[in-house]
Amino acid sequence: MSSPESTIPVTLPDVQEIMKFLPHRYPFLMIDKVVEWEPGKRVVCVKNVTFNEPQFTGHFPGNPIMPGVLITEALAQAGVFLVMNSPSEGKIPVLTGIDEAKFRKQVRPGDQLKLELELERLRRGFGRFKARATVDGELAAEMVISFAIVDGAQ
Repeated sequence: MSSPESTIPVTLPDVQEIMKFLPHRYPFLMIDKVVEWEPGKRVVCVKNVTFNEPQFTGHFPGNPIMPGVLITEALAQAGVFLVMNSPSEGKIPVLTGIDEAKFRKQVRPGDQLKLELELERLRRGFGRFKARATVDGELAAEMVISFAIVDGAQ
């Protein structure tokens, strides 16, 4: 785990590195790029929303809208970078709660979802992120995400 006081420069992970941090794979990997990262403090990631994603065949035909639950999942996946110091630590953060969730703007294919998270607290393997997703600077969703860090080995 990173300490909030960490001052070591961090190299931003590319997509291959992202897959080392996250166990998710297509079609459920929701992070395309990490653009800012201060371990233990904050992270900014990008999710490129494309028309060929499977949810758009049924949500909704002729009027594709990214489901709020997938926006929430993208935010939660971005949160991994706040609490993981390096890939493959044998631990993984898992979602335990969502509070104060508000969805303000529809997210559609062609949009670039900017995912911004700040770590509010992390104690004894439990923590909270303040999370927001924007499209072109306009707020799409905001929420507080709670998580627990558990053993990732099965």
